[in-house]
Amino acid sequence: MLSYPQDRTCPYQPSPGYRELGRSGPLHKVRLWDGSTIWMVTGHAAGRRLLADPRLSADRSRPDFPVVLPRFEAPIFKPIAIIGFDPPVHDVHRRMLAPDFSLKHVREMRDEVVELTGRLVDDMLRKGPPAELVEDFALPIPSMVISQLLGVPYEDHVFFEEKTVGLLQAKDAAGAEAAGQALWDYLDELISTKERTPGGGEGVLGRLAGRIDDRDLTREDLLRIALALLIGGHDTTSQMIALGVVTLLEHPDQLAAWRAAPPEALPAAVDELLRMVSVTDVSGVRVATEDIEIDGEVVRAGEGVLVSSSMTNRDPEVYEDPYTFDIHRAAGRGGAASGRQHLTFGFGIHQCLGQNLARMELEVAFSTLFDRIPGLRLATPAGELPARSGGTMQGVHRLPVEW
Repeated sequence: MLSYPQDRTCPYQPSPGYRELGRSGPLHKVRLWDGSTIWMVTGHAAGRRLLADPRLSADRSRPDFPVVLPRFEAPIFKPIAIIGFDPPVHDVHRRMLAPDFSLKHVREMRDEVVELTGRLVDDMLRKGPPAELVEDFALPIPSMVISQLLGVPYEDHVFFEEKTVGLLQAKDAAGAEAAGQALWDYLDELISTKERTPGGGEGVLGRLAGRIDDRDLTREDLLRIALALLIGGHDTTSQMIALGVVTLLEHPDQLAAWRAAPPEALPAAVDELLRMVSVTDVSGVRVATEDIEIDGEVVRAGEGVLVSSSMTNRDPEVYEDPYTFDIHRAAGRGGAASGRQHLTFGFGIHQCLGQNLARMELEVAFSTLFDRIPGLRLATPAGELPARSGGTMQGVHRLPVEW
């Protein structure tokens, strides 16, 4: 039985062990770190069906919810707002936040993100090569954007970025809890300040601070929402920018196609990058509340289910030549399905709330960077980059670049 998780050997391809597993059907039992087993889903159709099935719970506070890695035993993860609640609580919280992450609002934010991204490239060019792409570019973009959106002071970014890494990369529950509690205390103090401010102050947290203690929002609810949005709003996107740059530079034909593509084709190219890279490698973790028959297997009540985005996004039943990176795929070339059918953002009611924002940030980041620095190249071969592997989270610590 395959052990899960397994590290990648390539920044933009899944573990070879997963690839072998995917050849033998859409559902598989794999063994976790503590000796327990979980269903790993590698089939695209099965993944969509299960993520949309109300008989699967996302409630991480349940005693039978699978603990995929040791750090997820930490109380700070039980539960996680938005992704870790079931209806009706999930639905109420999502409705509260939907306007702030709507496509309309994201489009209104675009000019500011373009200006920010341009300033970061200006700074890189002013300092001259080599540059540290994560520190100088990939991380500041989503950190500044989510700080402004939430109403979190960006001057505190070193603190919350470091604690986020400490939380998501912790080797054990104690390390995760320490980092998570530091973030919790910081956000608790910030929300207290907003409660004392007439009108709640700036950002989503300021708006919601005025609703604490009504029927639908407790103080703990808001703290969990703040924690989830702050972490999810900058860490994953920054890693996607960094690994996306690596993927494009490692495929010069696709980078040339990106540069030649009209603006209206770039959203599809971003989705192909999202399909290929799948930074988190997980579309969702659930526990069955009833027996579920699917594809000749029976997921028993109490058993865990993990949908692998990196493998469902490479299902040959859906994507022709699925391990090939082709930015025209979503436009109907090289694949049987639209690139937007990928499961990188999940599926069903828990599909990523911030996907519109992430797509916009990625499109602006890649376009600006490669337009302004056409000679950009890796200063370290991709295979020698210092890996940032947290089992279910893949990325790079540093990304030195030249031009």
